[in-house]
Amino acid sequence: MALLTVAAVLRLPDLATRGTWDADQGHDMLVLRSFVRDGIVPLLGPPTSLGDVHHGALYYYLLSPAAALTGGDSPLAVVLEIALAGIAAVAVTWWLARSIGGPVAGAIAGLAMAVSIAAIDESTFIWNPNLSALSSSIALAGAWRAWTSRRPGWWLVAALGAAVTMQCHVLGVAILPVVGGLLVADIRRRSDAIERRTLLRAGLAGGVIILLAFVPRAINEFTTGFSESRAALDYMGSNREAGAASAPIRFALVGLRVVSWPLIGLVTDGFPVAVLATALVAALVVWRWRGVARDRPAAEHAADERTAVRWLGLALVWTTLFLTVAAPSLAAVVRGLPNDHYHAFADPMVFVLVGVGLAGVAAARGWGPRGTTVGQAAVLVVLVALVGWNLSHRPPSVHPDGGFPAAAAAADRVAAALRADGIGPDEVVELRSLPAFKSTEAYAYPLIRLGQKVEAATPQGFAPGSWRTSAAGPAAIVVICDRLFEPAGGGSCGGPAEGAALSSAPGPVGPLLDRFEAAPGRILSVYGRPPS
Repeated sequence: MALLTVAAVLRLPDLATRGTWDADQGHDMLVLRSFVRDGIVPLLGPPTSLGDVHHGALYYYLLSPAAALTGGDSPLAVVLEIALAGIAAVAVTWWLARSIGGPVAGAIAGLAMAVSIAAIDESTFIWNPNLSALSSSIALAGAWRAWTSRRPGWWLVAALGAAVTMQCHVLGVAILPVVGGLLVADIRRRSDAIERRTLLRAGLAGGVIILLAFVPRAINEFTTGFSESRAALDYMGSNREAGAASAPIRFALVGLRVVSWPLIGLVTDGFPVAVLATALVAALVVWRWRGVARDRPAAEHAADERTAVRWLGLALVWTTLFLTVAAPSLAAVVRGLPNDHYHAFADPMVFVLVGVGLAGVAAARGWGPRGTTVGQAAVLVVLVALVGWNLSHRPPSVHPDGGFPAAAAAADRVAAALRADGIGPDEVVELRSLPAFKSTEAYAYPLIRLGQKVEAATPQGFAPGSWRTSAAGPAAIVVICDRLFEPAGGGSCGGPAEGAALSSAPGPVGPLLDRFEAAPGRILSVYGRPPS
């Protein structure tokens, strides 16, 4: 209960303003609003950065109860569900570490996750990978419980957690061999033929659970001419590694990010600390891999702990290998883009290994004449450093971009400018993005929420809830220019970029009614009714 209290205190205050608000969040809320208000069931999840491939629709189904409470008009309700999922992940991770290494291991792992700035960040804004920490911890805990209890039904729990992880992010497919590998080991260790058949049936049932999660995608495939498959093949056939570092360098950088992210946050915010944290985890895994049996008198428990350390240690190596090939972009850090969440499914593995490893250090004998005192002191130093780093680097109570309240205020200002020009909510306003490859949905959602009809463009087509302009053109145009991508936008925001974009637009453009910075680096320009 104490760990859950710490996790809640560090996540729930100022929840309305702590999370970022951009195109991804606007898109998700538009989909959820159409789902719960208009009954438009999504068959695909959010778009990925892998061409036109999408994540799983189960992500929206999981968030829809929170969205339904307000008819899709409150991002706070959705963020609250995500925050509660983050708190629950602390509890599951605590249980998993405790079941492997004992109460001290559970306490350390749970504390590390409760105070983690990465885990806190993942709990305080809307984004599909942010449910992965809970689903992945459930998958791992279910698999481990199946292994230790020898009860096949727990493999169904593991399959459910894996299915959600795979739906929340396409890269979450990496957890399937992790869970499946332990299932294969469980089958191989059974000498009784009946037990083996029972486990095989449990594995098949788990596979059915995972396949059922892909039913919405299958429906989309059959009704769109296999659009997702074609997009995936196009991506696989592209030169994904153009300009990327060599494979060994990518492996080292990706591994550094995967292991250090849950412990200290973004690698560029403390590179030496990230290296130390990664080295600590690696040392703990190597030591517990080889030395568990000497430290614990119970041979059976020692064997289980060694199995868990090897299982999770190899899982981290596999995750790094997979991401090195599947996501070469992870070798580079782009500030302003939250791409470390792509491997959030691996966070519980890191926390559990730290908990089990440090608990072993605290309990180990042979540190000298004072027995375990030296080991306990070393663990205390590591914990103080870990907790101190995370508490001193907590995310601010208000996100630098102002979160959704800033976007809502910007929509109010846009609406006021439109009304002053005689443009009513029933007239369609076109939203344009600079650069064009970025969606306009960050501001489409708050405007639609106000009742304004908008035509909002995205790289995948029109945004959910969009209206089409008539042949006469839109009643007004709102241009959203993002300074983060200025070189791709054809000029600097605040005049030159907007002017260049509108000069080539078909039809006349109305006068500039307002121009303001809606969030740091995001300039909104409102152009009124064009001359007749």
